[in-house]
Amino acid sequence: MRNPLIPLLLSLLSLLWLAPAGAADEAALAARRDELRHALQIAERGSPAQYEAVAKRLADHPLFPWLEYARLRRDLGTATPGRVEGFLRRFDGQPAAQLLREAWLGELIRRQDWPRFLATYRPDSDPTRRCAHAQARLAAGAVDEGWLKDVEALWLNGRSMPDLCDAPFAELQRRGRLTPELRWQRIELAAEAGELGIMRFLARGLPAAEAALAQDYAAFVESPHERAARWPADARSRRIAMHGLVRAARRDPDGVEARLAALTPVLGLGEAERGPVLYQIALWTVASYGEASARRLAAVPASAWDARLHEWQVREALARQDDAAALAALERMPEAQRRDARWRYFEARLRERRGERDLAHALYAEAARDASFHGFLAADRLNQPYALCPKTPRTPAEIAAEVASHPGLVRAFELRRIDRPGWAEREWRAAVAGFDATRRIEAVRLARRQFWHDRAVFFLGREDPDELRYYRLRFPLSYPRTVRAEAERHGLDPAVVAAEIRAESAWMREARSHADARGLMQVLPATGAAVARRHGIAWGGPDTLYRPVTNIRIGTAYLREMIDRHDGKYFLAMAAYNAGPAPVQRWLAQRPDLDPDFWIETIPFKETRDYVARVLAFSVIYDWRLGQESPPVSERMLGRDPPPDRRRAHVCPSPTESIAP
Repeated sequence: MRNPLIPLLLSLLSLLWLAPAGAADEAALAARRDELRHALQIAERGSPAQYEAVAKRLADHPLFPWLEYARLRRDLGTATPGRVEGFLRRFDGQPAAQLLREAWLGELIRRQDWPRFLATYRPDSDPTRRCAHAQARLAAGAVDEGWLKDVEALWLNGRSMPDLCDAPFAELQRRGRLTPELRWQRIELAAEAGELGIMRFLARGLPAAEAALAQDYAAFVESPHERAARWPADARSRRIAMHGLVRAARRDPDGVEARLAALTPVLGLGEAERGPVLYQIALWTVASYGEASARRLAAVPASAWDARLHEWQVREALARQDDAAALAALERMPEAQRRDARWRYFEARLRERRGERDLAHALYAEAARDASFHGFLAADRLNQPYALCPKTPRTPAEIAAEVASHPGLVRAFELRRIDRPGWAEREWRAAVAGFDATRRIEAVRLARRQFWHDRAVFFLGREDPDELRYYRLRFPLSYPRTVRAEAERHGLDPAVVAAEIRAESAWMREARSHADARGLMQVLPATGAAVARRHGIAWGGPDTLYRPVTNIRIGTAYLREMIDRHDGKYFLAMAAYNAGPAPVQRWLAQRPDLDPDFWIETIPFKETRDYVARVLAFSVIYDWRLGQESPPVSERMLGRDPPPDRRRAHVCPSPTESIAP
C-alpha cells in the first residue's frame, strides 16, 4: 500500500526546490558565486564530463535552471528531444524554460520536425514562429477553416513576412482564398508602412491592368509624381495618395503642399485623406520653425489635430514672440492638456505680460502644486516654497519577507551579481508581473540595495502616478562624497551633478547607449579620452568609463567645460551636454532674444527639450535628498547662486491650501 506521507514529502521537497534560497541566504550565495561563474563557463565551452561534474555540485543552486539552459543552448543542434523536453517540463513557467523553448522551436524549424514543433509551440507574436506554426499544421494536414483564417491574418501585414509563410500562402492561393481583393488589401497596408518592395512584389500577382496601376502606386509612395492625376478617382487611389503624401511631407513639405492642391480636385480627396497630409505638412514645417508655420497650422482640419500639434502651435507662436497667438493656441488646447503644469505656467507668463496679474497669479498657484520644472518655475514667480510631498514605502514584515524570498527575484538579483543582465531582466519581469503594488514597490526597494536603480524608473508610476512620490527610490544617491567632491572641484552645484547622473543613466554604472555613451554620466569614449587628457585623469580605454568615480570625475569636468563655453548658463550647458554644442549655437542664432524658459520650450528636439527641463526639476529633488534648500530654478538655470535667504524650502501642501511664502 502506498505510504500517504510520500505525496506530502514530495510536495515539501518541491517547495524547497522552487525556493532553495527561500530567505535568499546572501552569504551562502556569495560563497558559491565564483563556482557558479566557473560552471557557466564550462556549460558554454567545456566538455560533457567537466559539465556533469560541476552540475552535480550545483544542483541545489537557485540558478541551476540557467546553468542547464546554458548547456542545452550550446548543444541545441545535437540535443535529443527527450533532454530538451524534460528541461521544459521541469522548469515550465520559468524564464529559462521560455527562452529555451524559443530556441528549441527555432531548432525544430531547422530540422523541419513539424510534429514536435506542434507539441512544443505556444502562441506568441513572433512572425517566424507564427508562420512555422501554420506550416506545421499544413504538413500535418490540419487545413480547416480555422487554419485558412489564421493564414489570411498572417497575409494581411504590410511588412515582409518570413519564408516559412510561403507554403501556407501558396496553399491559400491554391484554394482560391488569396483573391485579388486580399492582395490589394496587403498592398495598401504596405503603402501605409512605406514598404515599396512588398508593394511591387504583390503587384506582380494581379491581373495585368491592375498590376500596372499597383506598380504606379508604389512609384508614387516612393516619390509623388504627376501621373497620379490620371489614376481612377476611387477610394483606393485616394488612400494611396494620402499614404504617399504623408510619407513625403517630412522631407518636402513645400512640394507635398503643391501636389496635394493639384490632386484634391481630380481624385476627389476629402477631409479624411487631406487631414493627415495637412497635419504632416504643418508638423514638419513648424518643427523647423519655417515661415509658413502659422498658415499651415491653420489649414489643418479640426479632425486631424492631436496633443502634439497643439503643443507645436504654442511653441511656434512663442518662438515668434507673438503672445496673442500663443494664448489663442493655448485656449484651443483640450482642457485636460491645458491643465498640465507646463501649459498653465506658460499661460500665466503670457497673461502676466499682458497685465492680467490676478489671472496669472491663479494660474501660477495651480501650476506650483506640481513637482516639476514648470511647477518650480511657477513657485518662483510667486516667491513660494517648492511643493514636494515625498512618500516612504510601508511594507508589512510578512510581505517584505515573501518578496525577498520570491524565487524569481532571488534568481534575478543573483544573475545581476554574476553579470548576466539579460537573464536577470527576464527573471525580474516575470516575477513582478504577478505582483500587486505593495509587492512591486518592495521589489524596487530591494533592487535599490543591489544598485539596480533603473527598476524604480521603469516600474513605478505607470499604473499609479502617486508612486512617483517615492523620491528616495526614484532618485538614488550612490556616491555622495564623490559627487560633492567633484562638484566642489569644478565649482558646480552637487544637486545639479546628481540630477545629470539621474537623467543620463538613472545611476546605472554599467549603462551604455546606442551611441556608445557609457557609465553614470553617459560619456562617449572619444569625449572621455579628450577630457581625461585635458584634466590629467587616468585613462585606460573606453571601459574606464564604467568605473563610477572616474566617470563622475570626467563627466563633471566636461559639464564644467560646457558651462564655461556657454557663459555660465546651466540651461545652455545642459542642452549642449545632451545634443552637442553645434545645435545649441544654431538654436541661439535662430531665437536669440527669447527668455530662457521660452527658449527651452522652443528647442526643436523633444529629447533635448525634455532633458533640460528634467535635469532642472531633478536638481530640486536632489537638493532635498542632500538636505539643503533649493536655489530658485529660475536662478539656477542661469548659473547663479543666490544667498541663503533667497533659497526655497520644500513643503507639502494639503490638497486644498496654497503654499505660503
